[in-house]
Amino acid sequence: MLDRIDDLGKHAATAGLALSMVLTAAGPGWPQAAPSSLGVQSPAQQSAPNPAAPRQAEPPSVPPPAQEENSGLFNELGKLFEKSKSMLPTLKSPGEAIDDLNTRARDAAKDAGDSLSRLKPSTMVSGRAACLVAANGAPDCKAGADRLCQTKGYKEGKSLDTDAAEKCSPLVYLPGHKRGPNDCKTENYVTKALCQ
Repeated sequence: MLDRIDDLGKHAATAGLALSMVLTAAGPGWPQAAPSSLGVQSPAQQSAPNPAAPRQAEPPSVPPPAQEENSGLFNELGKLFEKSKSMLPTLKSPGEAIDDLNTRARDAAKDAGDSLSRLKPSTMVSGRAACLVAANGAPDCKAGADRLCQTKGYKEGKSLDTDAAEKCSPLVYLPGHKRGPNDCKTENYVTKALCQ
């Protein structure tokens, strides 16, 4: 416990010494003058002044010289902050900022409502409609989805699910018949479509 108190005292003394050094270095210095003798005068100084001696006129008071600008670190930082104030944009008051956010939110909600109103209601239907074969040989199921939707009373549709089946000629099922390349073909069907 005593060691702790001794350490605390050493730290306090060190901090006090550092603080006094900083304050001494930072403050203006005292003008140096001849040391005073604390009220003790030499015999030559004790003689009475001669009343006949003409009194010297005091020189006119001269204004103190203009203080030179301190070019220290703090002064330079102060200049930097003053310059940065002019470069930064002005800040809005809290009321103006809230009004701006409310306006933006209102505009976003209006745009979202307009977008939703342009969407057409869609309905999913099930059935079976054949897909046509396109020029490149791939199935074109857009026409099949349209036909499936038209049978349910809608105008057009997009295919959601398809199915494929292989359709072969009856000869393939005869025993001993060798299967040829043109004996079977794959047919695609739309089984679910999104109709509008």
